[in-house]
Amino acid sequence: SVLVGRGQSVATAESLTGGLIGAALTSVPGSSAAYRGGVVAYATDLKHTLAGVPSGVLAAFGPVSEQTAVALATGVRDAAGADWAVSATGVAGPDPQDGHEPGEVWLGVAGPSGGRARRYRFDGGRDEVRAAAVAAALSLLAGALDLEAGSREQR
Repeated sequence: SVLVGRGQSVATAESLTGGLIGAALTSVPGSSAAYRGGVVAYATDLKHTLAGVPSGVLAAFGPVSEQTAVALATGVRDAAGADWAVSATGVAGPDPQDGHEPGEVWLGVAGPSGGRARRYRFDGGRDEVRAAAVAAALSLLAGALDLEAGSREQR
């Protein structure tokens, strides 16, 4: 993997995906050289206590938000001592949650130069939303790694 080649590591902070991103990363042979571990913070309070999301962020923006996705990724990156982290928070369905419709997902990525998040809208039932979130999270991480490599080459 790209991370192993760079001598870098990754961690995960997951809510609606329930560990599926970590499972996807560890399905790759040799992943133990890059994957530090992860947190499944399904309950909102665990996003604070386990993943380091400031309680003020959760109070102001809620668990399904850009700010929470960034804080999840940044918190688990720091807690795990990883170079990178990817996070997922959202609503898998079938019912809306706190005014958010099923299929609304925020994915975050945090690396050496900070964190960012992106909103997605996935169609389908729970399984489809969760699978799409995993694929998009891996794609978001790959894109961030490419971006970081490009900015490093330009220095």
